[in-house]
Amino acid sequence: MPSSRSGGPLPFLDHLAADSARFRAALENAPADVRVPTCPDWDADDLLWHLAEVQWFWGEIAERGLTDPDDLDAMNASREQRPADRAALLDFFDRSSKRLHRVLSGLSPETPLWMWADDKSAGYIRRRQAHEAMIHRLDAELTVGDRTPLDCRLSADGVDEALRIMRGYEPEPGLTHEPSGPAVTIATVDAMHSWTVTPVRVTGTDDDGDAIDTQRFLVVDGPDDAAAAEICGSAADLDCWLWNRPAEGEITRDGDAVALAAVDAVLGGSID
Repeated sequence: MPSSRSGGPLPFLDHLAADSARFRAALENAPADVRVPTCPDWDADDLLWHLAEVQWFWGEIAERGLTDPDDLDAMNASREQRPADRAALLDFFDRSSKRLHRVLSGLSPETPLWMWADDKSAGYIRRRQAHEAMIHRLDAELTVGDRTPLDCRLSADGVDEALRIMRGYEPEPGLTHEPSGPAVTIATVDAMHSWTVTPVRVTGTDDDGDAIDTQRFLVVDGPDDAAAAEICGSAADLDCWLWNRPAEGEITRDGDAVALAAVDAVLGGSID
């Protein structure tokens, strides 16, 4: 993945700390009831509470060393109620954010921890929380009208995560897939990386016996000369696009309109 290519591994913990701090600074003096344009059901305090809760949750898992999903109910019983005022919200965010960074800093990336994704490790929680902080930092900045650039390498890794984990599919027992469109190449213009995705409709039954019928991508690294279309943009803009956030620059779309529409169909479901 891009994080292990040029420049060495990404410093996810550094990004987590920096974007969490920027998130806090953006919202500290924002009116409590100002709407979040990228999450219109939320106001500024809702956004602050959301990231504070997320960082509390993963910090709690890391601190307790939880690996069994059956332990989550007991953990959640210790969750604090949402504070009623901004000062208390900020205090909860500060405690949650500092604890998350501290605990993850003290764990080897290989440490097993519960995770909803296939990669159940402290290393993936570092990665996921760096991206969580970055995208919500952007939400906070858009809320107060003070957008700043996203890191190129982190954004390229965010594209990889969004395509492979958030919207990707790997064949597994109980599920089948059929292509819903031809292959499309997605390429960064600044991070020297590209992916080729094939939209597929995934159907079947999951481990709990629930019916599955969803749109996902099969993903491989690199361009494909046989791809029916190509989507290009900066890593930051592509990451925003995949997270249903507004891009700053131009994202170009060339090639077969049906292929591009099939990609859009996969992106129609929210991953917020």
